[in-house]
Amino acid sequence: MTQSRLIQFIHGLSSRIGQFCAYIVLLMTFVSAINAILRYVGKFLGTNLTSNALVEAQWQLFAASFLLGSAYVLSCDKHVRVDVWYGRQGVRGKAWINIAGTLLFLIPFCLFGMWSSWDYVLNSWSRWEVSNSSGGLPLYPIKTLIPVSFFLLLLQGIALLLSSLFSKEES
Repeated sequence: MTQSRLIQFIHGLSSRIGQFCAYIVLLMTFVSAINAILRYVGKFLGTNLTSNALVEAQWQLFAASFLLGSAYVLSCDKHVRVDVWYGRQGVRGKAWINIAGTLLFLIPFCLFGMWSSWDYVLNSWSRWEVSNSSGGLPLYPIKTLIPVSFFLLLLQGIALLLSSLFSKEES
């Protein structure tokens, strides 16, 4: 597989996952609205109509969109960065900043994130961990997204590194 095809594959994967995250955000919004409506109707009726599962579904959906969306955001070049110096650079200067940032910060950060979360996730799966809240949701699926998201971010970082290394344009 050539470096161009690899970059296209990774960008395509990040794009599809980013589109999936849009549906997660839509679902999260729906769950949040239902939860709020049930809370107010329950207050009016003098009973509790909402549940811990709905509240946990909200934060788990938010976490999933944040974790899975990180690689997509990097692929669109919309991630947070101090743009004071980077914005003034030409294509070649930006490529060198991306190369240095990817090699010195992004790749080590992703590797450390995958390594440090691995036991945490395995422990959660070994116990089929469920929230302590009454009626709470399982925690092992959302915890699994931690190393998965670091892996996807690492892949996107590799695509950024390759495209920066083979950048031909000068401005």
